[in-house]
Amino acid sequence: MSLRICNFPFHPKFALQPRAQRSTRIFAHTENDSPQQQQLNLSVLRFTFGIPGFDESYLPRWIGYGFGSLLLLNHFSASAPISESQMRSEALGLSLAAFSIALPYIGKFLKGSVVEQRTLPEEGEQIFVISSNIGDSLKEDLAWATYVLLRNTSTIAVLISVQGELCVRGYWNCPDQMSKTQLHDWFKKKVDEIGLADVKDTLYFPQYAGSAPSWDILPDGTRSLFVQPLVQNISEPQKVNGFLLVASTAGYAYSDKDRAWIGAMAEKFRG
Repeated sequence: MSLRICNFPFHPKFALQPRAQRSTRIFAHTENDSPQQQQLNLSVLRFTFGIPGFDESYLPRWIGYGFGSLLLLNHFSASAPISESQMRSEALGLSLAAFSIALPYIGKFLKGSVVEQRTLPEEGEQIFVISSNIGDSLKEDLAWATYVLLRNTSTIAVLISVQGELCVRGYWNCPDQMSKTQLHDWFKKKVDEIGLADVKDTLYFPQYAGSAPSWDILPDGTRSLFVQPLVQNISEPQKVNGFLLVASTAGYAYSDKDRAWIGAMAEKFRG
Protein backbone atom coordinates (compact mmCIF):
# COMPACT_ATOMS: atom_id res chain seq x y z
CA MET A 1 0.00 0.00 0.00
CA SER A 2 1.40 3.36 -1.03
CA LEU A 3 1.08 6.86 0.38
CA ARG A 4 0.19 9.78 -1.86
CA ILE A 5 0.95 13.27 -0.59
CA CYS A 6 -0.81 15.79 -2.80
CA ASN A 7 0.21 19.45 -2.66
CA PHE A 8 -2.12 20.57 -5.42
CA PRO A 9 -5.80 21.56 -5.07
CA PHE A 10 -7.89 18.51 -4.36
CA HIS A 11 -9.98 17.13 -7.26
CA PRO A 12 -11.18 13.64 -6.30
CA LYS A 13 -11.62 11.17 -9.13
CA PHE A 14 -13.23 8.38 -7.24
CA ALA A 15 -15.94 6.38 -8.96
CA LEU A 16 -19.42 7.66 -8.18
CA GLN A 17 -21.23 4.39 -7.69
CA PRO A 18 -24.15 4.68 -5.25
CA ARG A 19 -24.57 1.66 -3.04
CA ALA A 20 -27.68 0.07 -1.68
CA GLN A 21 -29.00 1.88 1.38
CA ARG A 22 -30.51 0.17 4.38
CA SER A 23 -32.31 1.50 7.39
CA THR A 24 -30.26 1.48 10.58
CA ARG A 25 -30.59 2.67 14.13
CA ILE A 26 -27.96 4.72 15.93
CA PHE A 27 -26.23 3.61 19.10
CA ALA A 28 -23.85 5.51 21.37
CA HIS A 29 -22.22 3.31 24.02
CA THR A 30 -21.45 5.05 27.29
CA GLU A 31 -20.83 2.20 29.71
CA ASN A 32 -17.41 1.67 31.28
CA ASP A 33 -15.09 -0.77 29.57
CA SER A 34 -14.18 -4.10 31.10
CA PRO A 35 -10.59 -4.38 32.46
CA GLN A 36 -9.51 -6.40 29.40
CA GLN A 37 -11.13 -3.95 26.97
CA GLN A 38 -9.75 -0.95 28.86
CA GLN A 39 -6.23 -2.36 28.57
CA LEU A 40 -6.71 -2.71 24.81
CA ASN A 41 -8.04 0.83 24.46
CA LEU A 42 -5.27 2.40 26.49
CA SER A 43 -2.69 0.81 24.21
CA VAL A 44 -3.50 3.40 21.52
CA LEU A 45 -3.18 6.44 23.78
CA ARG A 46 -0.15 8.69 23.45
CA PHE A 47 1.50 10.38 26.41
CA THR A 48 -0.22 13.57 27.48
CA PHE A 49 -0.64 15.54 30.70
CA GLY A 50 -4.21 16.39 29.76
CA ILE A 51 -3.68 20.09 30.56
CA PRO A 52 -5.84 22.29 28.30
CA GLY A 53 -3.73 24.61 26.15
CA PHE A 54 -0.46 22.88 27.09
CA ASP A 55 1.56 21.54 24.16
CA GLU A 56 3.60 18.55 25.38
CA SER A 57 6.04 19.01 22.48
CA TYR A 58 7.40 22.07 24.34
CA LEU A 59 8.09 20.09 27.52
CA PRO A 60 11.92 20.07 26.99
CA ARG A 61 11.85 23.86 26.76
CA TRP A 62 10.12 24.25 30.13
CA ILE A 63 12.46 21.69 31.71
CA GLY A 64 15.41 23.68 30.36
CA TYR A 65 14.02 26.92 31.78
CA GLY A 66 13.47 25.29 35.17
CA PHE A 67 16.88 23.67 35.58
CA GLY A 68 18.66 26.69 34.10
CA SER A 69 16.97 28.96 36.63
CA LEU A 70 17.94 26.63 39.48
CA LEU A 71 21.58 26.61 38.33
CA LEU A 72 21.70 30.41 38.19
CA LEU A 73 20.04 30.66 41.58
CA ASN A 74 22.57 28.21 43.03
CA HIS A 75 25.47 30.15 41.47
CA PHE A 76 24.51 33.56 42.85
CA SER A 77 23.53 32.22 46.26
CA ALA A 78 26.76 30.29 46.76
CA SER A 79 29.36 31.79 49.07
CA ALA A 80 32.67 32.93 47.57
CA PRO A 81 35.10 31.68 46.46
CA ILE A 82 33.58 29.34 43.85
CA SER A 83 35.75 26.39 42.87
CA GLU A 84 36.73 25.65 39.30
CA SER A 85 34.96 22.29 39.40
CA GLN A 86 31.69 23.99 40.38
CA MET A 87 32.12 26.51 37.55
CA ARG A 88 32.65 23.70 35.05
CA SER A 89 29.60 21.83 36.35
CA GLU A 90 27.45 24.95 36.14
CA ALA A 91 28.68 25.72 32.62
CA LEU A 92 27.85 22.17 31.52
CA GLY A 93 24.43 22.36 33.18
CA LEU A 94 23.62 25.70 31.53
CA SER A 95 24.70 24.28 28.17
CA LEU A 96 22.35 21.33 28.60
CA ALA A 97 19.54 23.67 29.70
CA ALA A 98 20.09 25.85 26.62
CA PHE A 99 19.97 22.76 24.40
CA SER A 100 16.69 21.64 26.01
CA ILE A 101 15.19 25.10 25.44
CA ALA A 102 16.19 25.06 21.77
CA LEU A 103 15.19 21.41 21.14
CA PRO A 104 11.51 22.05 20.15
CA TYR A 105 12.59 24.71 17.63
CA ILE A 106 15.29 22.43 16.23
CA GLY A 107 12.71 19.68 15.78
CA LYS A 108 10.37 21.96 13.86
CA PHE A 109 13.22 23.20 11.70
CA LEU A 110 14.24 19.63 10.81
CA LYS A 111 10.65 18.79 9.86
CA GLY A 112 10.83 21.53 7.25
CA SER A 113 7.54 23.21 8.13
CA VAL A 114 5.76 24.67 11.11
CA VAL A 115 2.53 22.94 12.08
CA GLU A 116 -0.26 25.41 12.57
CA GLN A 117 -2.65 25.28 15.48
CA ARG A 118 -6.12 23.98 14.70
CA THR A 119 -9.11 26.27 15.07
CA LEU A 120 -12.66 25.19 15.77
CA PRO A 121 -15.49 26.33 13.47
CA GLU A 122 -17.29 29.41 14.77
CA GLU A 123 -20.65 27.87 13.95
CA GLY A 124 -21.74 24.29 14.31
CA GLU A 125 -21.84 21.66 16.99
CA GLN A 126 -19.97 18.44 17.53
CA ILE A 127 -21.79 15.28 16.53
CA PHE A 128 -21.33 11.64 17.47
CA VAL A 129 -23.10 9.13 15.24
CA ILE A 130 -22.44 5.39 15.29
CA SER A 131 -24.31 2.54 13.65
CA SER A 132 -25.98 -0.14 15.74
CA ASN A 133 -25.47 -2.88 13.14
CA ILE A 134 -22.12 -3.83 14.66
CA GLY A 135 -21.11 -5.64 17.84
CA ASP A 136 -20.76 -3.92 21.20
CA SER A 137 -17.02 -4.55 21.37
CA LEU A 138 -16.45 -2.85 18.02
CA LYS A 139 -18.68 0.05 19.06
CA GLU A 140 -16.51 0.60 22.12
CA ASP A 141 -13.33 0.45 20.04
CA LEU A 142 -14.73 2.96 17.55
CA ALA A 143 -15.84 5.32 20.30
CA TRP A 144 -12.38 5.21 21.93
CA ALA A 145 -10.53 5.52 18.63
CA THR A 146 -12.45 8.61 17.53
CA TYR A 147 -11.98 10.18 20.96
CA VAL A 148 -8.21 9.72 21.10
CA LEU A 149 -7.82 10.93 17.51
CA LEU A 150 -9.60 14.17 18.39
CA ARG A 151 -7.73 14.47 21.67
CA ASN A 152 -4.18 13.62 20.62
CA THR A 153 -3.91 15.14 17.13
CA SER A 154 -4.95 18.36 15.38
CA THR A 155 -8.06 16.60 14.12
CA ILE A 156 -11.46 18.28 14.44
CA ALA A 157 -13.45 15.70 12.42
CA VAL A 158 -13.04 11.94 12.15
CA LEU A 159 -14.99 9.32 10.22
CA ILE A 160 -14.35 5.57 10.38
CA SER A 161 -16.05 3.09 8.08
CA VAL A 162 -15.84 -0.63 8.86
CA GLN A 163 -17.60 -3.03 6.49
CA GLY A 164 -19.96 -0.27 5.41
CA GLU A 165 -20.90 0.79 8.94
CA LEU A 166 -19.97 4.31 10.07
CA CYS A 167 -18.74 6.08 13.17
CA VAL A 168 -18.73 9.88 12.76
CA ARG A 169 -17.45 12.29 15.40
CA GLY A 170 -16.37 15.91 15.70
CA TYR A 171 -17.30 19.02 13.71
CA TRP A 172 -18.94 18.33 10.35
CA ASN A 173 -20.76 20.44 7.79
CA CYS A 174 -24.05 18.58 8.02
CA PRO A 175 -27.70 19.71 7.83
CA ASP A 176 -29.38 21.06 10.94
CA GLN A 177 -32.37 19.55 12.71
CA MET A 178 -31.80 15.97 11.61
CA SER A 179 -32.16 12.95 13.82
CA LYS A 180 -29.15 10.70 14.34
CA THR A 181 -30.72 8.06 12.11
CA GLN A 182 -31.15 10.62 9.34
CA LEU A 183 -27.60 11.89 9.88
CA HIS A 184 -26.22 8.37 9.60
CA ASP A 185 -28.07 7.74 6.33
CA TRP A 186 -26.98 11.16 5.05
CA PHE A 187 -23.32 10.42 5.76
CA LYS A 188 -23.57 7.00 4.10
CA LYS A 189 -25.04 8.65 1.01
CA LYS A 190 -22.21 11.21 0.92
CA VAL A 191 -19.55 8.52 1.37
CA ASP A 192 -21.01 6.59 -1.56
CA GLU A 193 -21.19 9.72 -3.71
CA ILE A 194 -17.53 10.54 -3.08
CA GLY A 195 -16.42 6.93 -3.54
CA LEU A 196 -14.37 6.77 -0.35
CA ALA A 197 -15.11 3.08 0.08
CA ASP A 198 -13.16 2.42 -3.12
CA VAL A 199 -9.95 4.16 -2.01
CA LYS A 200 -7.06 1.67 -1.94
CA ASP A 201 -4.12 4.04 -1.38
CA THR A 202 -3.36 6.20 1.62
CA LEU A 203 -4.08 9.84 0.72
CA TYR A 204 -2.71 12.93 2.43
CA PHE A 205 -3.60 16.49 1.43
CA PRO A 206 -1.57 18.91 3.63
CA GLN A 207 -2.92 21.91 1.69
CA TYR A 208 -6.52 20.96 1.02
CA ALA A 209 -8.19 23.57 -1.20
CA GLY A 210 -11.80 22.45 -0.81
CA SER A 211 -12.59 22.77 -4.50
CA ALA A 212 -14.74 19.65 -4.90
CA PRO A 213 -18.49 20.19 -4.24
CA SER A 214 -19.01 16.54 -3.23
CA TRP A 215 -16.70 17.09 -0.24
CA ASP A 216 -18.98 19.68 1.32
CA ILE A 217 -19.39 17.39 4.34
CA LEU A 218 -15.99 18.53 5.61
CA PRO A 219 -16.03 21.25 8.29
CA ASP A 220 -15.55 24.84 7.19
CA GLY A 221 -11.92 25.89 7.04
CA THR A 222 -10.52 22.37 6.47
CA ARG A 223 -6.89 22.62 5.36
CA SER A 224 -5.52 19.11 5.95
CA LEU A 225 -7.11 15.82 4.97
CA PHE A 226 -5.81 12.30 5.59
CA VAL A 227 -7.49 9.08 4.42
CA GLN A 228 -6.21 5.68 5.56
CA PRO A 229 -7.85 2.67 3.85
CA LEU A 230 -8.45 -0.43 5.95
CA VAL A 231 -6.84 -3.10 3.78
CA GLN A 232 -8.31 -6.47 4.74
CA ASN A 233 -5.20 -8.42 3.78
CA ILE A 234 -1.79 -6.85 3.18
CA SER A 235 -0.96 -9.57 0.63
CA GLU A 236 -4.16 -8.69 -1.24
CA PRO A 237 -4.27 -4.85 -1.32
CA GLN A 238 -7.36 -4.84 -3.54
CA LYS A 239 -9.56 -6.05 -0.68
CA VAL A 240 -10.54 -3.00 1.39
CA ASN A 241 -12.51 -3.36 4.60
CA GLY A 242 -13.25 0.36 5.04
CA PHE A 243 -11.34 3.56 5.71
CA LEU A 244 -10.38 6.09 8.38
CA LEU A 245 -10.65 9.79 7.54
CA VAL A 246 -9.41 12.70 9.64
CA ALA A 247 -9.61 16.41 8.85
CA SER A 248 -8.03 19.47 10.44
CA THR A 249 -8.26 23.23 10.06
CA ALA A 250 -4.44 23.47 10.32
CA GLY A 251 -2.18 23.20 7.31
CA TYR A 252 0.37 20.37 7.38
CA ALA A 253 -1.47 19.06 10.43
CA TYR A 254 -0.23 15.46 10.23
CA SER A 255 3.49 14.79 10.49
CA ASP A 256 5.11 11.49 9.54
CA LYS A 257 4.77 10.40 13.16
CA ASP A 258 1.08 11.37 13.24
CA ARG A 259 0.33 9.49 10.02
CA ALA A 260 2.16 6.41 11.27
CA TRP A 261 0.22 6.55 14.54
CA ILE A 262 -3.11 6.98 12.73
CA GLY A 263 -2.16 4.05 10.51
CA ALA A 264 -1.51 1.94 13.59
CA MET A 265 -4.91 2.98 14.90
CA ALA A 266 -6.52 1.87 11.64
CA GLU A 267 -4.88 -1.54 11.99
CA LYS A 268 -7.25 -2.30 14.86
CA PHE A 269 -10.17 -2.25 12.42
CA ARG A 270 -8.47 -3.87 9.44
CA GLY A 271 -10.22 -7.20 10.00
